[in-house]
Amino acid sequence: MIPIRDTLSSKNYPVANTAIIGLNVLVYMIQITQGGQAEQFIYIYGLVPARYFVPHIASYFSAGQQLFSLFSFMFLHGGFWHLLGNMWSLYIFGDNIEDRLGSMRYLLFYLLCGLTSGLSHLLLNLNSNVPTIGASGAIAGVMGAYFLLFPKSRILTLIPILFIPFFIEIPAYFFLGIWFLLQFLSAAGSNGIAGGIAWWAHIGGFISGMILLKLFHILPDSGFTQQLRHVTEKRTTPRLQVIRTSGTGSDPHLYGVIQITPWEAFSGANKMVNIPWGFYNRTIRVQVPPNLKQGSIIRLKGMGRQMPEGLKGDLMLKVTIQS
Repeated sequence: MIPIRDTLSSKNYPVANTAIIGLNVLVYMIQITQGGQAEQFIYIYGLVPARYFVPHIASYFSAGQQLFSLFSFMFLHGGFWHLLGNMWSLYIFGDNIEDRLGSMRYLLFYLLCGLTSGLSHLLLNLNSNVPTIGASGAIAGVMGAYFLLFPKSRILTLIPILFIPFFIEIPAYFFLGIWFLLQFLSAAGSNGIAGGIAWWAHIGGFISGMILLKLFHILPDSGFTQQLRHVTEKRTTPRLQVIRTSGTGSDPHLYGVIQITPWEAFSGANKMVNIPWGFYNRTIRVQVPPNLKQGSIIRLKGMGRQMPEGLKGDLMLKVTIQS
């Protein structure tokens, strides 16, 4: 299953999440310039359990180097596709968690998820001399938080069947539940690290994300967080929106809800709405007129249901203005 996007838009620009993605890309660019020193680079900045638990190996590293590696490993990657897969998942799930926690608390949350995922890997592989790298454990923590906060969100997922791509929307709790189950089965069926993947780090990250989310909810937002929310607030909703319509058997009209911001309600906007229709989706351009109020109706003539007698109804979109 390959996630394409979620249907839950954030109210603020994800500045911390974007910065994390940018830092990962920057570190990867530094990493690929190492040439013949690449393995040494990964051993120094990756997470190597033997460096902490095998005395004659640990003696080569200072306390500062040991501490730094507990964080630096989560910004290294084993290749372009490893980086792309991790950053794409972070892009999909991270913005909504940052929206809920605030940028500064989200940054701390992300680093702690990565740290706890690394510690879980260390404790289960005490004598391993193989470096573990990648943001997967930290991202697993973000996914664990998403699992608790937005279980009813839907994930547009690509499922290739016999080389034919199928796109379906899966509830987040089901998508992430299956993902976690696969991590557990993979870990149970191996020594915890196989094919270069540290399965227990994923599991530790996911569980720590759920626990840390509960702890972070206890901490109050700082004044700086509130100021940053005001600065990063989005003035528009996503240009493309998925709208699920409803209607009765005898009514030719279809009914749905379109979301806009107060700014768009005042100034107007252009939107593209994607409407699931049987086995395919219809995409319709919508002109949102200015000076709309909460509950206003945008009527799209001829976009409703085709009745047996030839009459075609309209699509009625109720306006919801996000606070």
